[in-house]
Amino acid sequence: MVATRKQKLLRQHRRNKRIAMLMVFVALLVIGVTVSIWLVPLLLVLGWIAHEAWFADHLFYSPQEDYRYEFPPDVLQIGGRIEGSRLQLAGDVPEADTLILVVQLEATWLGYLRDPRVYIGGDRQDFERGVRGRRYLNLSGQQEAMRGGSLRFDSRYCRLGSEVKLYAMRNPDYTQRRVLIIAPHADDAELAAFGVYSHASEVAIVTLTQGEIEADNYRRLGLDSAAAARLKGRLRTWGSLAVPLWGGVSQQHCVQLGYYCLQLPAMETMPERVFGSRESSEADIRTVRVHNPLQLPGDRDGQPTWQNLQADLRTLLAHFRPEVVVTPHPELDPHADHVAATRALHQAIEEGEWKPATLLLYANHLHDNDRWPMGPAGCGIALPPAIEPLPADRLWSPALNAETRLDKAMALAMQHDLQVPLPLKKRLRRSIQRILAGRRWPATGDDEFFRKAVRRHELFWVRER
Repeated sequence: MVATRKQKLLRQHRRNKRIAMLMVFVALLVIGVTVSIWLVPLLLVLGWIAHEAWFADHLFYSPQEDYRYEFPPDVLQIGGRIEGSRLQLAGDVPEADTLILVVQLEATWLGYLRDPRVYIGGDRQDFERGVRGRRYLNLSGQQEAMRGGSLRFDSRYCRLGSEVKLYAMRNPDYTQRRVLIIAPHADDAELAAFGVYSHASEVAIVTLTQGEIEADNYRRLGLDSAAAARLKGRLRTWGSLAVPLWGGVSQQHCVQLGYYCLQLPAMETMPERVFGSRESSEADIRTVRVHNPLQLPGDRDGQPTWQNLQADLRTLLAHFRPEVVVTPHPELDPHADHVAATRALHQAIEEGEWKPATLLLYANHLHDNDRWPMGPAGCGIALPPAIEPLPADRLWSPALNAETRLDKAMALAMQHDLQVPLPLKKRLRRSIQRILAGRRWPATGDDEFFRKAVRRHELFWVRER
C-alpha cells in the first residue's frame, strides 16, 4: 500500500511538472510574440534560478499532510500546551530517555520561501516549506531544562499550535549491551550509529557489500570501468574495516563479507545462484575477506550466493552473540540492499542458534524526502515523514555531544565515497539556495550526508523479539 501510494505521488509530481513546463512554454511564446523576443532568454534564466532555489527538492508527498505515527500502548502520553514560549504539561516530566512532542505547524507566507523551523532551547528542527499539519519534535536530551522550566520554544517562518502531546519512552542503555551493527555498505554504520558504537562497551560491525558500483569518478586515474569498480570496492572495504577504529572499534570486531552492490535482492530470489558484481567483473568474495578476524562459511568457495550469506550471518551471530542488532528499517529505508539486508538478518536469526533480544532499526534513506533530516548539521532530528502509518515501535534517540558530533563528521570524512566532488549543477544549486533560500552546508564536507547525519541525535526504532 505504501509503495503504491508513493508511486502515485511520483506520477502526480511528474505529471504536474510536465503541465507546468507546458504552461511556461506557452507563456514565454506569448510574451515573445506580443512584448519582446529578448525578454524570453531573461525569463528563462530567472525561471531556472527560481526552480533551483525553491522547487528542486524531491518531495513526493504534500507538505499539508499530517505525519501519522503510532506508539506501543505502554508508552506514556501527557497532554499539554505551549503558552508564552514555554511548555505546560498536564503532569510531571517523566523519567524517560526519548521524548517526542506532537505539534501542529502552519507555514507563514515566508515559510514557502524559507525552511520553517522550530527552536527548542539550544536546538533547531526544520520542516518542509509550506508545511501545514501534524509534526513530531524530538526533545530527547532536554529533560533537565524541561524540569527546570527553562526550556523555551520559538518558531520562524511558521506558526506553532498551542495544543501539544508528549510521548515519553524509556529504554535500557543499549550501549551497555552486546551490539552488532549490520551495514549493507561501508559508511552505513557511521551514518546511522557512530554515536552508539563509539560509546558501546561491546560492539561488532558487519558490512555486507563491497560498495563497488558507480565508480566513474575513479576513471580519471586512467582506469576502465571494471578496474575503477574494483578500486572503489577495495577502498570502501578498507573503510569498513579501518574507519570504526576512530570510534574505538578494533579490527578484530569488524567483518567485511564482500558481496556485491545491488545484488542482494536478486540473491534472495535465487538462493543457490552466483551473483557477481555488475561492474567490476568479479565473482569471488574472498578477494576482500583477507583481513577478517575469523573464518566464515563463504570462505570455502567464495561464491556470492544467498546461501553463503545466510551461513555467514548465522556464524557471526553465534560468534559475537549480540543482545542488540542495529539494522535498516525495512518499512522506512527503501534502498534495495538495505531492505534485503534486514530480511537476510531475520532469516539468519530464525534459522540460526543465536537469538538477539532487540532490533534497533535505522533509516539512512527515505522514499519521500531526500532532505530528511531537514535543516543544517548539528541540529536535532525530528521524526521523518510517515504519511501512511508505520508499525507501532518504541523509539530510542540518544543525544550526541559536540565532541562526538565532530568525531562522527571526521569518520565520514574518512569514507572515500563521501569525498566525490560535487558536479557543477549541484554547486550552482547550493549557491542559489544559500542566497535565496537561506540554506547552509557544513564545512566538514560537501556530501549531503555531512548535513543529514551529523546531528544532535541519532534515531532508532526499537523492536523486541
